[in-house]
Amino acid sequence: MPESWSLRPATQADGVFLGDMVVEAANWRAGAPRPRHEILADPDHGRYLAGWMRPGDVGFVAVAGSELIGAAWYRTLPRTDPGFGYVGTGVPELIIGVKALWRSHGVGRTLLRRLCEAARAEGRARICLSVERGNFAQVLYRSEGFAVTRSGFGRDTMIKRLS
Repeated sequence: MPESWSLRPATQADGVFLGDMVVEAANWRAGAPRPRHEILADPDHGRYLAGWMRPGDVGFVAVAGSELIGAAWYRTLPRTDPGFGYVGTGVPELIIGVKALWRSHGVGRTLLRRLCEAARAEGRARICLSVERGNFAQVLYRSEGFAVTRSGFGRDTMIKRLS
């Protein structure tokens, strides 16, 4: 495993890799992973990828050598097609995924920070996400200033104020 990695802005050509990262995020539990095609066919997950990169989509990809190792991005979803963590019109919802081998190496934290910086630079006041209860990523989100604002069936919606 290379010691160094870097971030770059996500491009339209990264759509397939972002799909891989949705699968990574959905399969965070140990055990039998759900198949890629099943996760991506689910409209609850597909809304984070459909039509990537449309106006308002912002993301970053982590790269080690020539290997893509993680990504974080956000979209502003409409009230008529809300995501897991929808909190209101104009509040972008972020999605983050890191390949298992690269977890606990600072990749996720760096992606999360860079995405929040980009949202702040765009003039966004808040950013949100949804995380399943028991997911170790909740510790990361809390340490980066996200707070639970709503609890649903098995998952929490978290918001970070950016201003």
